[in-house]
Amino acid sequence: QVQLVESGGGLVQAGGSLRLSCAAPGSIFSVNAMGWYRQAPGKQRELVARITRGGSTNYADSVKGRFTISRDNAKNTVNLQMDSLKAEDTAVYYCAIQEHPLLPFNYWGQGTQVTVSS
Repeated sequence: QVQLVESGGGLVQAGGSLRLSCAAPGSIFSVNAMGWYRQAPGKQRELVARITRGGSTNYADSVKGRFTISRDNAKNTVNLQMDSLKAEDTAVYYCAIQEHPLLPFNYWGQGTQVTVSS
């Protein structure tokens, strides 16, 4: 019933671009922050980018200058524009939502595979 659905993953050559999208269902009471995490084989899940309702953003050092996160508060959607992709960006990417500043990110998508070939 309550779920997030990511789209836009796929296979791309190094140096290329992909745009990931995610929409929060209407059943979620409110949305404070939205973000993207990723997990590569053999590695821990890491925060890629996060954006608050007010528009403040945070990025992992490894993607700064290459990835851009954006959101539409009215539609509760979040996007991740990924440019200059590298092989090390290969991972499963997950959309996540924080309902309230005092709560953890507790709504997650099923994940979408991003594979960058070199």
